[in-house]
Amino acid sequence: MKINNFIYILLAAYLATFLRITINNNFLISIIGSFLVGFFIRRRLGVSTEKILLSGFFSCFTSFSGFIYFLYKILNQGDWIQFIIFFNLIIIVNLFIMIFGFWISRKIT
Repeated sequence: MKINNFIYILLAAYLATFLRITINNNFLISIIGSFLVGFFIRRRLGVSTEKILLSGFFSCFTSFSGFIYFLYKILNQGDWIQFIIFFNLIIIVNLFIMIFGFWISRKIT
């Protein structure tokens, strides 16, 4: 991989981190990120562009650590029922949103 691709991945990660801090809503970020991942996966991008978007932008934008921190805060309050509901809800909703993004991308082409 060329050095330019690493620079582009870093810039994409920086932009994603900035957007994540600006939005400051883990659920909304995961919904937007899941939709866009599904949308761009369907596009069959070049290897470099795919790495820049998936490894650089979306990995920093949707950040698994944000999801875990959100669940940790609920669990730390001792509310197991709410924890189980949010855990399953977030995973299921994000999966369907990603499939929806994939479907929308397919309809556009």
